[in-house]
Amino acid sequence: MTPTMLPSSQQARDVAYQLHAYTNARSHQRAGPLIIERGEGPYVFDTAGKRYLDAMAGLWSAGLGFSEKRLIEAAHRQMQILPFYHTFASRSNGPSIALAEKLVKMSPVPMSKVFFTNSGSEANDTVLKLIAYRSNAAGQPQRKKVISRLRGYHGVTIGAASLTGFPDNHRSFDLPLPNIMHTGSPHFYKDSRAGESEETFATRRAEELESLIQREGADTIAAFFGEPVMGAGGVIVPPPTYWDKIQSVLKKHSILLVADEVICGFGRTGKMFGCETYNIAPDVIVVSKQLTSSYFPLSAIIMNDYMFEPIADESNKVGLLAHGFTGGGHPVGAAVALENLKLIEERGLIANVGRIGAYMQERLRTLVDHPLVGEVRGVGLIAAIELVLDKKRKVAATTPGDVGSIASRLLHERGIIVRNVDDALSICPPLIVNKDQIDELIDGITGMLHDLKATVVNCREPH
Repeated sequence: MTPTMLPSSQQARDVAYQLHAYTNARSHQRAGPLIIERGEGPYVFDTAGKRYLDAMAGLWSAGLGFSEKRLIEAAHRQMQILPFYHTFASRSNGPSIALAEKLVKMSPVPMSKVFFTNSGSEANDTVLKLIAYRSNAAGQPQRKKVISRLRGYHGVTIGAASLTGFPDNHRSFDLPLPNIMHTGSPHFYKDSRAGESEETFATRRAEELESLIQREGADTIAAFFGEPVMGAGGVIVPPPTYWDKIQSVLKKHSILLVADEVICGFGRTGKMFGCETYNIAPDVIVVSKQLTSSYFPLSAIIMNDYMFEPIADESNKVGLLAHGFTGGGHPVGAAVALENLKLIEERGLIANVGRIGAYMQERLRTLVDHPLVGEVRGVGLIAAIELVLDKKRKVAATTPGDVGSIASRLLHERGIIVRNVDDALSICPPLIVNKDQIDELIDGITGMLHDLKATVVNCREPH
């Protein structure tokens, strides 16, 4: 522990008793945690009273910021009426019914039913199980393989982590599971070939998907999982025709399309759903995070009849759908979600994302000429800055993440929270941010880049 951690302090107790997500446990024992004490709008404050502009909305999720009284009041009201009940064995509750109806009716394409879970990871795991269940119901027991993408992120439970296309999510966990395969990401900047246009690149990615399906056997492929915009993979925005071409391949082989809207959903891209932004027509939509602005753990699987009807038939055949979670359809979470969606609509936050998002994207792109900036990418209120030491070769330091980690720390010192994915700085502020706060963010990044230029002199470029 650092000398500043007193034996009875929160920092010391945290180190003594808690194992942290996405953290080097040994480094944490030495350095201790940053403890966030309270929040106010798009800002959070640590135990020393330092204020931070949280340009990550927590974890891509606190769309309404950190102190929305109406969400707190909605939870309080429901706690007084029915603090908990489950949805097993045909039990239900008013808020879960109202939320299921709301989600079906607001979906960007015709949908039929909603199944509630507690997190994006649980939801994607559940979809994997339901896909297998559906294939058996349809008399296609061989149709169990699922395709996702490199750099895609779908969660950390055993199935969702298998879908996730990052080595760190597989290494030492004995993952991925069998029957889960990965095709290439839509990241034109990193993955395109010399002289390749965005159109040609998108065509190549669709052809690679077609080749994978043919190799495995089209009748063995059940589904394809994809985020409209890849979030935790570094905010990877697809080329304009990418999703049209991918959907054409899936439709040709009657392969289910699962849209993971956990980050994109409820306004992040400038539309209510990322599927609307990219003209995606999925069979299943997975939502979480901004569904409640993360004031309560809740996620939902929204499915069409093509997905639902065989599942319903199979549950009738075997006697029940033997899957569910104690907190699934929680009345307090559903009440918070309903109020959250009401506020997004009442306050015109989708339109705000359109206006403020365009301003943020415009200001961010003024940084692209900086010698340490390789690419600026984004849509709506989600973006990334790809840091490089060599712009022509598109590379940073020998160890991926070294430059990004330094940049993230320098911003932290300036009172701005971002998240580096290797050497890409991810930016995802609450939907409520205003122009002045975007200026504060960009000014902080500009100052950080000045400091970074002097700091990375000792970072080694890969040969």
